[in-house]
Amino acid sequence: MTTFGVHSECGKLRTVMVCRPGLAHKRLTPANCDSLLFDDVIWVERAQKDHDYFVSQMRARGIEVLEAHDMLAKVLDDKAARAWLLDHKVKADNVGIGMLGDLRSWLEEMPSAQLSEHMFGGIAKSELPFDPKGLFGGYLDQSDFVLPPVPNSLFQRDPSCWIYEGVTVNPMYWPARRQETLLLEAIYRFHPTFAGKANIWWGGSDKDHGPATLEGGDVMPIGNGVVLIGMGERTSPQAVVQVAKSVLGKKGGANRVIACQMPKSRAAMHLDTVFSFLDIDLLSVFPDVVDEIVCTSMYAGDKEGEIRFERHDGVHISEVVRQALNLPSIELLKTGGDAFQREREQWDDGNNVVALDRRVVVAYDRNTYTNKLMRDRGVEVIEVPASELGRGRGGGHCMTCPIVRDEVKL
Repeated sequence: MTTFGVHSECGKLRTVMVCRPGLAHKRLTPANCDSLLFDDVIWVERAQKDHDYFVSQMRARGIEVLEAHDMLAKVLDDKAARAWLLDHKVKADNVGIGMLGDLRSWLEEMPSAQLSEHMFGGIAKSELPFDPKGLFGGYLDQSDFVLPPVPNSLFQRDPSCWIYEGVTVNPMYWPARRQETLLLEAIYRFHPTFAGKANIWWGGSDKDHGPATLEGGDVMPIGNGVVLIGMGERTSPQAVVQVAKSVLGKKGGANRVIACQMPKSRAAMHLDTVFSFLDIDLLSVFPDVVDEIVCTSMYAGDKEGEIRFERHDGVHISEVVRQALNLPSIELLKTGGDAFQREREQWDDGNNVVALDRRVVVAYDRNTYTNKLMRDRGVEVIEVPASELGRGRGGGHCMTCPIVRDEVKL
């Protein structure tokens, strides 16, 4: 595989990145899960079994599935790549001065697969093979983290996202998630699959992006050179404009970026929690939020780096999408059930489905009302158990980072 690109939300999926539940999720406790952005602890072995089933359903359809732990382990086989990651990950700012040398030496000699697991799963003081010196080392209890885990790496949609023929490496909103981005950047920089081939549009560890935060659950390249970017709890207008400047009018980029302003609430943390494509002209939506979205289109201006804005007041997002894709019509499938059931199913990711092809989606089994509505519209719904994977508030769309996806011929 040498050609990458995501050209739609519902064309045939060819290659995708996932991250299997692992050590990071074994670290979740009732005391720390809130700060790590999980609603509850999970039964890890069951979550792994369910995730394996999810992956098997994609592979059964010929989709190449890359697993982030395995990809990072391959990166860490290379000494220069390992040094780059440790230079960025293990610094005095986060582990103090006293233990810095001993920790770095230990990690430099660790087998690649084990080090990859710890990069995602964190390191507790009790696991150190040396006596941690310094103020920070003495301050920590045995169960405290020297390097914290990143359990939300389960949701590979967010730390990086492909927009047509390039990828953004995203500065994320919550501190608990920011280290995920560094791990993905290492994969894109150094893994043989991507090194020298992945076009990075924007982001990365080379600078502090400040309030310009972006998460991939808000980003949807929908075809015809158009990309939607939600602005809600976690993606800021500053980031949307920076991404627009990076992709508009560029070879392999976009010709139109549509910013979608949403309410700032955890229930609608990303655009894909309330809005997803079942087909090019069939959308799954949670109307309570989607009906309030205000869209603004951005186009490349006459001068380099200039952006032209067009606000669509009073125009429903579905109509903006229909016009952008030059479709004769577009159909909305609304979250199923009565008022109580709709709210529950949106919270349980009923609208957060990932399309493997046109009208073929993966959905959580618990969303019975919405899944039935999809089947009634001729959509093939592949159900995955939700009891454990869903505790982090993310469905099939959240758990996948498409890397190669076909366009849909309009």
